[in-house]
Amino acid sequence: MTAPVCTSASAAAAPARQAHPYPSFASYVRDRQPVLLRTARSLTANPCDAEDLLQTALAKTYVAWERIEDHRALDGYVRRALVNTRTSQWRKRRVDEFVCDEPPEPEPVPGGDDPAERQALHDAMWRAIARLPARQRAMVVLRYYEDLSEAQTAEVLGVSVGTVKSAVSRALGKLREDPELVVVR
Repeated sequence: MTAPVCTSASAAAAPARQAHPYPSFASYVRDRQPVLLRTARSLTANPCDAEDLLQTALAKTYVAWERIEDHRALDGYVRRALVNTRTSQWRKRRVDEFVCDEPPEPEPVPGGDDPAERQALHDAMWRAIARLPARQRAMVVLRYYEDLSEAQTAEVLGVSVGTVKSAVSRALGKLREDPELVVVR
């Protein structure tokens, strides 16, 4: 003889288990999501990446929900999942390399990063300025090193603004043609 099987009771229980197997997890996420999202945002630069990071950490927490004994320490557990997930993402980060005909780096500029080159350029510039006539030298120094306007330079030297403009223009022309500075350019 076969035992009678009640299929209606087991069928009715199955959808209930699938709907919310962990009702406390859903309430935990609903209550703590803003705080956990702030933590995730502190770990990433992009708010969208922070949401993805939190989603992944919560998925890991959901899988381990039954094994977590102390539910008072859930925030610490989720934070640790956030940090571990972010660290894994960082380690797995892939750098795409593309082959190109020319390197994307700009050509080094003379006097750019090397302190010795910068000092050599500085010294060459001051030597070239020292070779200018006294009046042009004074106007160049006031205009470009003291950062005075043309009117202020004219007032300090007691000349007209037009005199300052023409003298500075001639001085800059001489500096452009200075043989010591031509090599640097």
